Amino acid sequence: MTEPLLLSDLRDGGPGLRRVVHGYGTAGSWRRTLGRYGAVLREVLAALPRDLAARGGGVKRIEPGIDPEPDAARVALYVHYAPSGGVSRMVLCQLLALRQVGFAVVFISSAAGIPDADWQAVRGLCALAMQRRNFGLDFGAWHDAVPEVRRRWPVLLELMLANDSVLGPIYPMQPVIEALRSGGDGLFGLTESLQGGPHLQTYMLLARGRAAVADLCGFLETLVLSHSKWLLVQRGELRLARWMRGRGHRVAALFGYERLVRAVLARAEERVWLGDPEADVERLMAWPVNPTQHLWHGLVACLGAPFIKTELVRRNPAHRPGVENWPGLVPPDAPSSVAVLQAHLAAMKAG
Repeated sequence: MTEPLLLSDLRDGGPGLRRVVHGYGTAGSWRRTLGRYGAVLREVLAALPRDLAARGGGVKRIEPGIDPEPDAARVALYVHYAPSGGVSRMVLCQLLALRQVGFAVVFISSAAGIPDADWQAVRGLCALAMQRRNFGLDFGAWHDAVPEVRRRWPVLLELMLANDSVLGPIYPMQPVIEALRSGGDGLFGLTESLQGGPHLQTYMLLARGRAAVADLCGFLETLVLSHSKWLLVQRGELRLARWMRGRGHRVAALFGYERLVRAVLARAEERVWLGDPEADVERLMAWPVNPTQHLWHGLVACLGAPFIKTELVRRNPAHRPGVENWPGLVPPDAPSSVAVLQAHLAAMKAG
């Protein structure tokens, strides 16, 4: 039995030295921690000349969907990338789910080439399809799409940012979107992370209200892109919540970090998946972990999250126990079945 879907306002606080050290300290030793600092420095330095060369227009192709929805007031920007360029059935399910909850969907792919059959399938579900250079990751795609979106849909009441970095949905999206919309105007996401300071993880965000949408668009349009993932995380994901709160907007998560921690620790069976018998609320609040990695099982089993991070299943970077058993969390009547999700994973591996 999962808990009700409830919004939690984001916690106050900036990154803080303690959390910065903790984020890198997960390497397990000071030698490895310093190695991480060195790797970040090398990445940033290597990105600088490439960033200068990459300036200029990034959109390579743009085409309206079968139904361009010219009067839409709710738009979702969905970012796709696959090495092969293919659009999996799971991605099509996610596009359909967004359309069914009232969004005109803009599909933005950073793949080098997309099979024509897949491109036409996307056009059948989306109001607009775009192909762009592979630069700036998801924030780069949103950055490139915003000017065209504002031109086509000048009066927006909702703007969603989404991407294909998650497996699912494994639960219907309608209750999730209704819960996000229940917060009124502001910026809302699914998961809150405290690592690097309180922020919303950006695999699915929803801005509501004309002022919030305008400020989110302004943030994306003025964002300085980079080939460095570290710089993009600092400039984009970690900064966005502070930017929006600084402009007076409510910022909240459907699966707040403290609520998730308390739900996981309240169930003995969830401690097995956590893999830390010594964990308690005070410790996990003082030294926060990544909710979609370390608390992945409880996120779905306790709070009813509709997605599982693809990176967790493919690489398990945090070395969580039992990740290979993820199909057991997918209900038989899930919008995206285990077979559909496994086919997506196979396609990503093949690419």
